[in-house]
Amino acid sequence: MIPLRNIYYMLAYAFQVLQEQEYAFCAIEKFDNTADLLAAILAKGISSQIKRGLHRVYLPRTDTLTCPRGKFNINESIKQQSGIRRKMVCTFDEFSENSYHNRILKTTMQVLLHSDAATKRKESIRNLLRYFNEVDCLPPQGIRWDLSYNRSNKTYQMLIAVCQMIMKGLLQTTDDGSVKLRQFLDEQRMYHLYEKFVLAYYQKHYSHLSPNAMCIDWALGGGDNLLLPRMKTDITLRCGNKYLIIDTKYYSAVTQVHFGTHSIHSHNLYQIFTYVKNLAAKGYKVSGLLLYAQTDEGTQFSQKYNMSDNWIHVQTLNLNCDFTEIQKHLDEIANQFVIT
Repeated sequence: MIPLRNIYYMLAYAFQVLQEQEYAFCAIEKFDNTADLLAAILAKGISSQIKRGLHRVYLPRTDTLTCPRGKFNINESIKQQSGIRRKMVCTFDEFSENSYHNRILKTTMQVLLHSDAATKRKESIRNLLRYFNEVDCLPPQGIRWDLSYNRSNKTYQMLIAVCQMIMKGLLQTTDDGSVKLRQFLDEQRMYHLYEKFVLAYYQKHYSHLSPNAMCIDWALGGGDNLLLPRMKTDITLRCGNKYLIIDTKYYSAVTQVHFGTHSIHSHNLYQIFTYVKNLAAKGYKVSGLLLYAQTDEGTQFSQKYNMSDNWIHVQTLNLNCDFTEIQKHLDEIANQFVIT
């Protein structure tokens, strides 16, 4: 099981805003479970957003008014006979806090009130909900997450990402139809967090190696690539003419088992080999690394194989240890790549 403090550090790298001073308490405070940790992060973030001002948008509204504004709705006015009361039905735009972003925040806070988060965290959330009286809730299972951001709402990006982790990674439906929160993020959410964390770590501490999620072109001898899948790496490091392609993997079982024999997940090996050989075909010196997350006391290994003149490394990164050890391991990977 990954220590909650390490999950916070991973989140801090994935969302750079968490490294600001106001979130420092998360690194030292003791949390009961993942829901408690994410509730603390979300409460602090929403509190800061309220001080800046909640995002507002123009939303259409129809109402019966004594002082007309916007467009007259003649047909509806006749139906309601509003003229007798010296009123008109009008349709107008209202500058409202009931934006989709704020609705996601309120819905997530309402869900957290029924979670295993600490009592003081729930009290903070209840206090924050007072600022969302004019905001509607959404169906928890039907939230749309593909939102756009601009200068007026870019501060919501991290908050919405945390909400998505809570609602998709922790929310589950029980047999009786009610909802509750799991204590830890599911494998899919942790997979994406692990990938973002490793990339962000190298971007922060090894920017001179140009860490990025690189797209690799197929090394075709003829024809077009119309039906070929896109090759996009999780992390690529570059030093001169050398490349290291890192594929991060997060599974509950690090290896696959066939008739009692443990081995590397075959599709992972095929994928990294394909990436390496297609990039090497352009004349670069390329190696690959499958970096499996080790989350308990299970399988731990570090192997390397020379495959068609390219080195493929397979390692586990122990996440169930002090975070300084995780940093040390990631540093060793980068430094070894530079000197070899």
